Amino acid sequence: MTIKSPLLSRPAAVEAGGADAGVAAHYGEPLREQRALAAGTAVVDLSHRGVVTVSGPDRLSWLNTLSSQQLTSLAPGQSTELLLLSVQGRIEFDARVVDDGATTWLIVEAAEAAPLAEWLNKMKFMLRVEIADVSADWAVLGSTHRIPEWDALQAWEDPWPHVGAGGYSYAVVGEDAHPGLERPWFEYLVPADELVATVGDRALAGTMASEALRIAAWRPRWGAETDDKTIPHELDLLRTAVHLAKGCYKGQETIARVHNLGHPPRRLVFLQLDGSQHTLPAAGSEVRAGERKVGAVTSVAQHYEMGPVALAVIKRSVAPDEVLTVVDGDEPYSAAQEVIVAPDAGQVVGRQTGFLRGTR
Repeated sequence: MTIKSPLLSRPAAVEAGGADAGVAAHYGEPLREQRALAAGTAVVDLSHRGVVTVSGPDRLSWLNTLSSQQLTSLAPGQSTELLLLSVQGRIEFDARVVDDGATTWLIVEAAEAAPLAEWLNKMKFMLRVEIADVSADWAVLGSTHRIPEWDALQAWEDPWPHVGAGGYSYAVVGEDAHPGLERPWFEYLVPADELVATVGDRALAGTMASEALRIAAWRPRWGAETDDKTIPHELDLLRTAVHLAKGCYKGQETIARVHNLGHPPRRLVFLQLDGSQHTLPAAGSEVRAGERKVGAVTSVAQHYEMGPVALAVIKRSVAPDEVLTVVDGDEPYSAAQEVIVAPDAGQVVGRQTGFLRGTR
């Protein structure tokens, strides 16, 4: 059941659909809202997000054994990202992680919360951990800037695009040239019954705005860029969500094998779409090279500066200079390909290892 945000009562609010149902897609002026969000003068209602808590003295060491991320040294206020993988190394859950010294907070997509809590409860055995799906009690607000008035709130700072400790970049650009640097991102945890009061008279942007900025930052999203075959290498998620030097966890063999070979079967690309049409192709639209289907659009948006843009996952074998076409029904859209994940390991730039970023 979708819980509708009280902020949908704001004037001109139009509810989003799909994964963002329950919050506003926009409040009447999507591009103006996007500019304001990018400038830090607006915040976005993400109260549809799922929130799962893990408490107890064994929480970090336990999550460390289950996930792709090194968590045993995670200090209060630090932010990171973890993946829970299948035995084949495919992404099952993708969680934003922040710990407050007593509780580890996992911010996830709405569709992940209940199954994640259920799975974690099955895995706790005799350990001193308690898991709860608290999505109904906590809301999330997103911002491109830190908000001093909200310093008392627990916040997750997106590590993207910095290469975390033990991480690795599959991108063709170095970290200092990555477009994700133009999109700092913070997600604040707010008691659900205090959401309206916390926002106060701040300007609001809808999810159309936050999605456009995410796409422009090359930031993958669970349920959009992922499917039941996705491995982290394809989306450049080793940079923020995988620690290559930690102990064993489910899926590690695939992570190591593909990393050593350097050739994931698919790769994430950024597409600049033909802006002459007055419509956007739908997510799921085919990406073609000539008459061959080579992938699919995963996310699409109208960016306030670049116009229509998209992320797509395509076959690794597609040449970087290949002319691509996005086909939605009978409507073709020419697409200029901008390589994110390198087709060849020799093209990877900026393999440096960084550190976890603090939120305080």
